[in-house]
Amino acid sequence: MNIEQSIIEGSERLGLRLPTGAVDGLTTYLTLLERWNRAYNLTAVRDPDAMVIRHLLDSLSILPWLEGPRVLDVGSGAGLPGIPLASARPDYEFYLLDSNGKRTRFLTQVVAELHLANVRVIRSRVEDYQPATPFNSVVSRAFATLADMVVDAGRLCAPEGRLLAMKGVFPDDELARLPLDYVVVGVHPLHVPHLDAERHLVHLAPAPICRD
Repeated sequence: MNIEQSIIEGSERLGLRLPTGAVDGLTTYLTLLERWNRAYNLTAVRDPDAMVIRHLLDSLSILPWLEGPRVLDVGSGAGLPGIPLASARPDYEFYLLDSNGKRTRFLTQVVAELHLANVRVIRSRVEDYQPATPFNSVVSRAFATLADMVVDAGRLCAPEGRLLAMKGVFPDDELARLPLDYVVVGVHPLHVPHLDAERHLVHLAPAPICRD
């Protein structure tokens, strides 16, 4: 099975129908990631087939919980989960935030080559970022702890918005250390096709707002 077929098969198993051109775009994205990775070490995953599962499908698995139209990917790194999500939801506006210049240069190149008109790349530390308008969803895939996320990025979320943190095993310790001004709306198991590992999505909101 080639990369395009793997993306299509995995997306179908997630119950997703990707927009026209998204599969070609995500295939190009993986080609760019593999090429840039040789020089910039953007990801520890080197095999393209593994990238489909561990990066693309893993990112797309949170799509049912995403709320728009404004989405912020905090600590976007190589563009995960922002690039796959933006490819799947061209009607949403995505902001990819990262402080590392090599990563933001890569992301800028990806946005240009994939013609992602709904993506903006922001080079800034999260604590310094001052957007004009808060976001409907603030997502993170590898952003420290839940407590750090709400302290550093909670202010960037709209009052009725969603903080969505992607985690591996059920994060009992992190949930226990969550500041009292935030509540857990839900912890959702993620079922990523062909991935033999635990994955969870933690949905947080400012107290007393609690909705899903």
